[in-house]
Amino acid sequence: MDRKQHWEQVYSTKASDSVSWFQEHAELSLRLIHNTGLGKDAAIIDVGGGASTLVNDLVAESYSDLTVLDLSPSAISVAKQHLGKHAEAVDWMVGDITLAKFPVHRFDIWHDRAVFHFLTNPNDRHAYVERVMRSVRPGGHVIIATFAEDGPEKCSGLPVIRYRPESLHAEFGDAFLLVEHKKEVHHTPSGSNQQFVYCYCRKGSN
Repeated sequence: MDRKQHWEQVYSTKASDSVSWFQEHAELSLRLIHNTGLGKDAAIIDVGGGASTLVNDLVAESYSDLTVLDLSPSAISVAKQHLGKHAEAVDWMVGDITLAKFPVHRFDIWHDRAVFHFLTNPNDRHAYVERVMRSVRPGGHVIIATFAEDGPEKCSGLPVIRYRPESLHAEFGDAFLLVEHKKEVHHTPSGSNQQFVYCYCRKGSN
């Protein structure tokens, strides 16, 4: 089963609020987005944001240039249903982030909670970083969250790579300044705890 089939099966057979990564509100992500100091017209992409509630809160806060990309059409469908008529205010993309094509310097803020750690193949991670380099404007903001070094070794039956702030930043390289990093204990719907690490970086001006 390839990646798309895997996630399509997950989102077509489980309620969006029962999957282990569900958050009623993505509070730390929102805080880091606020910390960028950008206005409500900032161009924001949420990678793997399918059934996440982050886009709901961004719409509620009147952010006006939002893109959500996910591998699963079912996840995108769930997110649209949650937003109702407000879904029209979001640019929805179904696709693999390692293959996706974006305009040059399209985004002010790149956000990803729990996609990057699934990229266990170095070529996939390289392709991901290439897309960040191309599509985030100079001086733009990159917020990536993965399982921490003491987090789970698998998620949804798939292996993951666990990161420390330094090793996660190293995947992106010197073109990105590590501004802030935070640990978060995520309480899953089933009652277990998962350790996450968030890295907030600024892309260089060149």
